[in-house]
Amino acid sequence: MTDKQPNNPLHGITLEQLLTQLVDHYGWESLGERININCFKSDPSIKSSLKFLRKTLWAREKVERLYIVMQSKSVTPSASPAADPWGRVRSKLSD
Repeated sequence: MTDKQPNNPLHGITLEQLLTQLVDHYGWESLGERININCFKSDPSIKSSLKFLRKTLWAREKVERLYIVMQSKSVTPSASPAADPWGRVRSKLSD
């Protein structure tokens, strides 16, 4: 049996990696505002947060949802001509 999960955005990502990326992106203060969890607000650390999130399913689900939202927002279309196939035509028409 294979472990491939192409539709699972969390596949292959550990909880520690996920949390570290969230902290790097948002910071502890903003993370605590987005998800009201004391381990993000009072003397936050990766170690204490991991301990809490591994025991508390509802909190882990909130963190995972925020991670997925963060990842989907970081995938933005580039400004290349391939991103806007009509861009060249529009620029020629405006000349």
